[in-house]
Amino acid sequence: MKSILENKVAIVTGGTRGIGRAVTEALLAAGASVAICGRDEAKLRETVSALKKNGGRVAGQSADVSSAEDVRRFFEFVDSEFGGLDILVNNAGVGVFRSVAELTIEDWKKTLETNLSGVFYCCHEALPRFQKRGGGYVINVSSLAGRNPFAGGAAYNASKFGLNGFSEAMMLDHRYESVRVSYVMPGSVDTEFGSHGTGAEWKIAPEDVAEIILMLLKMPQRTLVSRVEVRPSKPPKK
Repeated sequence: MKSILENKVAIVTGGTRGIGRAVTEALLAAGASVAICGRDEAKLRETVSALKKNGGRVAGQSADVSSAEDVRRFFEFVDSEFGGLDILVNNAGVGVFRSVAELTIEDWKKTLETNLSGVFYCCHEALPRFQKRGGGYVINVSSLAGRNPFAGGAAYNASKFGLNGFSEAMMLDHRYESVRVSYVMPGSVDTEFGSHGTGAEWKIAPEDVAEIILMLLKMPQRTLVSRVEVRPSKPPKK
């Protein structure tokens, strides 16, 4: 049976590890062609090589989404590799967790420019490409930190609160152009993100987030799930 994602072209930012890697693998398994980016060129080459061994069309180019010029070059690379774009998964993100007094200006800029401005740059490049295809789907990987502030999270909270607002406004701007926009808000995910490391069995698996994203992409076009909140079912008791 033909998958609804066959012949679709997707971009996954931050696709070399964690949620991004899991989403990329899920999209490839569903029949999509996938382009990924990441800041570490060696890690990117290693990931693309490993993914190709499992079959599917995958390509990658190093890019820092906080740079509008890097984003532009990456999208042009995707044009040359796949000839169009149908799906954008904005997953790339950074986390700096310090009190406001301890945050440096560089910390603030790095967090906001990656987690929020980077999404804008990617969406701005994606929209004219969606127009050529008659529509598209943007899924932004946010966080429960986008609604629940916590001590030490000022920069990260600000970036994710902003991302949620941006996502909803973009949906309203472009819904009548057959562009759907959703955002997924996971709680603690078992990845190397931040300083918490991996291996906690109670955390959400990256593959679970990928499964949710596939579910969103497979929804009928008449229906939009605006946002999804995801929590570990049994976090440690406080």
